[in-house]
Formats: sequence, structure tokens, C-alpha cells
Amino acid sequence: MANSPRDDVFKPNLSRTESKAESVSRVAKTAIRQEIASRDAKTARLRAARLARDAAAPAPEPVAPRRSRAKKASTAAGA
Repeated sequence: MANSPRDDVFKPNLSRTESKAESVSRVAKTAIRQEIASRDAKTARLRAARLARDAAAPAPEPVAPRRSRAKKASTAAGA
């Protein structure tokens, strides 16, 4: 039973324009899903590489904070 009469009753009949739009939409969604999957794979690969690099590199020595210079007291001219 490939096509039962019940399937034909509830299946909407799409116009030519709607069926074309449906196929374009399906292709676009497939392309978007592939791009998301490749982006996620690249992110995971780069994250693993960064973590491996950070684990292999020695910890940087802490840098002492610079002291700011004290401002000289200015004298008011003519006062």
C-alpha cells in the first residue's frame, strides 16, 4: 500500500508556484544545515587546537602593575 486513499485526502494540492517555492525552501534549508554543521565542526576543531596549545605553553609570568606618577600641585598664576 504505497498510496492509500487516506493520504490523498489530507495532502494539500500545491499550485505550481507553491511547489517551486517549497523545493527552493527545502534546498535552502539543506544548505543552511550543512553550513551549520561545518561551522560547528570547525569551532570544535579550533577549540581543541587552542586548548592543546594552551596546555603545552608555559604560563606567562605575572606583570607588576605600573605605578602612576603623582601630579605636581599647580600654582595659580597671579593669585
